[in-house]
Amino acid sequence: QVQLAESGGRSVQTGDSLSLSCDATNGSFYGYTMAWFRQAPGKEREFVAASRWSGGRTYYADSVKGRFTISRNNAKNTLSLQMTSLTPEDTAIYYCAAGNPILSALRMSSMYRSWGQGTQVSVSS
Repeated sequence: QVQLAESGGRSVQTGDSLSLSCDATNGSFYGYTMAWFRQAPGKEREFVAASRWSGGRTYYADSVKGRFTISRNNAKNTLSLQMTSLTPEDTAIYYCAAGNPILSALRMSSMYRSWGQGTQVSVSS
């Protein structure tokens, strides 16, 4: 089971861009679907984006499509999330996750077995 660590979260202003990273501290990304989820205060954890091992296809939540880009480097076991046009609604703790969900369950957090500790992103107006 791969162990994950996120970094890059900080406080920014509306309209800013920010890039998050997730590194495998133990293990590798081999064979895993890698995903980003986020959890805002008082809300449930929600899907943000995912990158499948097979074919490398990417998937996004409607709320971030066109603004966020997920990418992975399997040789370096790193996962990135490039975020642009940030708004206060993007404020949350961002988590990276690894798992093997079937396509129809890609957006379900329960389908992922490994999680990082999270990194805080705060967007002020």
